[in-house]
Amino acid sequence: MKKNEPVRNIMATSVVSVQLNDSLSDVSRLIKKHHIRHIPVEHDNKLVGIISRTDIDRLTFSALMPGEGDADESVFEMLTIGHVMTSKPRVVNDETTIHEVATILSKEEFHALPVVAKKDATTLVGIVTTTDVIKYMLDNW
Repeated sequence: MKKNEPVRNIMATSVVSVQLNDSLSDVSRLIKKHHIRHIPVEHDNKLVGIISRTDIDRLTFSALMPGEGDADESVFEMLTIGHVMTSKPRVVNDETTIHEVATILSKEEFHALPVVAKKDATTLVGIVTTTDVIKYMLDNW
């Protein structure tokens, strides 16, 4: 394994993101539609947060009691993405090494990190997950 290989070599660049003024219902639909666990949140083309499937699941009843979708929609209407997302998320830039990313993911309690441009820490260019790092390590074992 190359210790200095940049994260841009393993990150996803086709990132599903939401806008800060989108609804939590939109987030829930995107998570289900794309089978993803983390969605960066943008405002005026700048990264402002990240929201996860776990964040959404904490708000819902249908995961516990089938047929409670209406209750979920009521909760989603009462709250905004801004209420639920992690603001100012931990990020890495596209030149951060995979080794550094693996270290962050193993020591801190994150499962995904937004990847931003080196020249502008608010411009989203990708996302890297624990799964991406594990696949990289298995491919290079």
